[in-house]
Amino acid sequence: MLKTVINGLNETVGRIVSVIAIIFAAIIIYDVVLRYVFSEPTRWAFDVSKQLFGFYFVLLGGYALRHGAHVRVDILTEKLGRGGQRIADLLGYVIFFFPFAWVFLTRSWEFASRSWAQGEVTYGAIQMPVYPLKMAMCLAAGLLLLQGFAEVLKIVFDRQEATE
Repeated sequence: MLKTVINGLNETVGRIVSVIAIIFAAIIIYDVVLRYVFSEPTRWAFDVSKQLFGFYFVLLGGYALRHGAHVRVDILTEKLGRGGQRIADLLGYVIFFFPFAWVFLTRSWEFASRSWAQGEVTYGAIQMPVYPLKMAMCLAAGLLLLQGFAEVLKIVFDRQEATE
């Protein structure tokens, strides 16, 4: 049940965030047309597209993990049997993934909180607030951590089902 809820959450976030790619592509095309066809570049398009790409990139981590799209080094585990691969995957989550995700979550929370408190803005042509993107990093870390739990549940319960 918990695994299904987490998978559904990251699936929903991934589908919603994927729309951002269309938006920032449209902004880039708009800016290129204004710049090269009308010789009237925008002052805001670069900063806005950079921020939207940041949202897009960080918020898709949990979605990518759910769909197995992260880079894996299978050179060591390919020779192991199915049980050995599951143990290696489980150890990988416990030793590497969860500590990384926890540090990412706690540090990004501190990073976002400080940015919010200071009212941090960009230094570019327009001064856009930075804290929404930094808060998105914190949200992304939480989604990634949750998806890691779902992946571990999948490993553990699939293993039990295989032995029954």
